[in-house]
Amino acid sequence: MKTEICKNTNDLVEIAVKAIQNRLNTKPDSVLALTCGETMKPLWASLAGVSMKEARVLCVTELCGAEESKSCRHALTEGLIERTDLNSENCFFPDPDAPEEYDRLIDALGGIDLAVLGIGEDCHIGYNEPGTLFEARTHVQKLTDRTKRQLLKRGFTEADMPEYAVTMGIHDLTKAREILLLAFGEDKAAAVYQMLYAKTTPYIPAAYLQIPPEVTVLLDEKAAGKL
Repeated sequence: MKTEICKNTNDLVEIAVKAIQNRLNTKPDSVLALTCGETMKPLWASLAGVSMKEARVLCVTELCGAEESKSCRHALTEGLIERTDLNSENCFFPDPDAPEEYDRLIDALGGIDLAVLGIGEDCHIGYNEPGTLFEARTHVQKLTDRTKRQLLKRGFTEADMPEYAVTMGIHDLTKAREILLLAFGEDKAAAVYQMLYAKTTPYIPAAYLQIPPEVTVLLDEKAAGKL
């Protein structure tokens, strides 16, 4: 696992954009697994000049029962599809009613070339919450109270807060040929420390990223504050 500490979010995003562009230059029809949290917004805004017209994009998560304007599908559409030449027909989303179909799709596409992830304050990746097994594939996951508090930043209220999400599993995320994880802000510092130094255990899902050989963690100075 390679860790790079950047002075600010702009520097972090610039490195991530170059990594994505290099991957697409090498293989224009790369399979990208993308998360849709707040961490991704500055990255997507900076991808406007990158050609993604042949890329296949697998959204890592979807919130069960969320209104359309707060869904991961909407976030990806508004944040990336409308800003780039990414073909919406090449974008795929997990279905909570048939999660196993997503596994079949991942397999049919030959696996993931590049996964771009964030990290939750409770060390979740995707919505693989603490307690998720390493072998897990796409599944419906009950959200923790801590994750729900994070979702308040995305405009959810107590009244419309989803209880569950469907998420690509740790098994497929860690099988990606290359993984980028982005984190910024001091609220992620404790999770970053655990990801890098804790034992690999279901209770710290992000720590499983210690296992794959090609993982780059991009941090700003605040997210690296406990290292």
